[in-house]
Amino acid sequence: MAQKNEDQALTVFLAAPRGFCAGVERAIRTVEETLARHGAPVYVRHEIVHNSHVVRRLKAMGAIFIDELSQAPIGRPVIFSAHGAPRSVHDEAARRDLMALDATCPLVLKVHGEIRRHELANRHVFLIGHAGHPEVTGTMGQAPDGRVTLIETVADAKNVSLPEYADPAALAFATQTTLSVDDTREIIVQLKRRFPGIIGPRKNDICYATTNRQAAVKAIASKSDLVIVIGSPTSSNSQRLVEVARASGAGDALLLECAEEFDFNSIANLQSIGVTAGASAPEILIERFLSVLAAEREIKIETVTTAQEDIVFKTPLLLAS
Repeated sequence: MAQKNEDQALTVFLAAPRGFCAGVERAIRTVEETLARHGAPVYVRHEIVHNSHVVRRLKAMGAIFIDELSQAPIGRPVIFSAHGAPRSVHDEAARRDLMALDATCPLVLKVHGEIRRHELANRHVFLIGHAGHPEVTGTMGQAPDGRVTLIETVADAKNVSLPEYADPAALAFATQTTLSVDDTREIIVQLKRRFPGIIGPRKNDICYATTNRQAAVKAIASKSDLVIVIGSPTSSNSQRLVEVARASGAGDALLLECAEEFDFNSIANLQSIGVTAGASAPEILIERFLSVLAAEREIKIETVTTAQEDIVFKTPLLLAS
């Protein structure tokens, strides 16, 4: 344990907004209310959100997390995670007559709807996102194989080739909801340069929570010797917060899953740190970090607020009745 320095307080710039977004709250609430109504076990396809603390708590309540829908027995509820699922998974649930509840974030569902509309209009879609992320897998799965091309980088946008069937005059783009706002803007600029007739969403696909949390990190980064992002390594929006902090002038930035992982001796000589949390990280993890930090150092907390959030998403219909 580092010796507590009473002479020089450590300034903690606490970003706001931070932590849970409306989509994450809705997804977790869906599991909790399903357990309350139907009892345990309740099956959840993939992690409901990307946070091990949340997953462990729901497991203790009776949730069973599965990789494939085939692992869900008939007669018990099965919940689709906040990241969304391909159409084939919904079709399988219907074929097996499973009691399926969709906890997909409504803002992800918006992107799914865009993909399906482009498919009906015979447009080829470029999806800006990260390969292997469950949201990307679910979004690409809204159209037949080959109708959506994944773009991860500016270089991809510069070099991508159209499939033989694609009409250069019938192209569209969509994005994963948890990307870096700045990086995505550069990719879109390149796509529009190469394909002047390409169309995009009427409103940015990157969700309000991702945008707000990145703006808050930018506001604290240049004032912080170190920015700490509380979140899971599997959380895309948390990873992007680290990148944004570094790009915005922080001395350094790191991703931390919980206070117990952190070496508090490493900040013994720092004068200021920034603290935030990804959209799937509960506030209790921030509170735990700050309480341990306060035992190590004299701290002065300054909350830096860049936006107010009051969005609430309704519970899935099967639970609302």
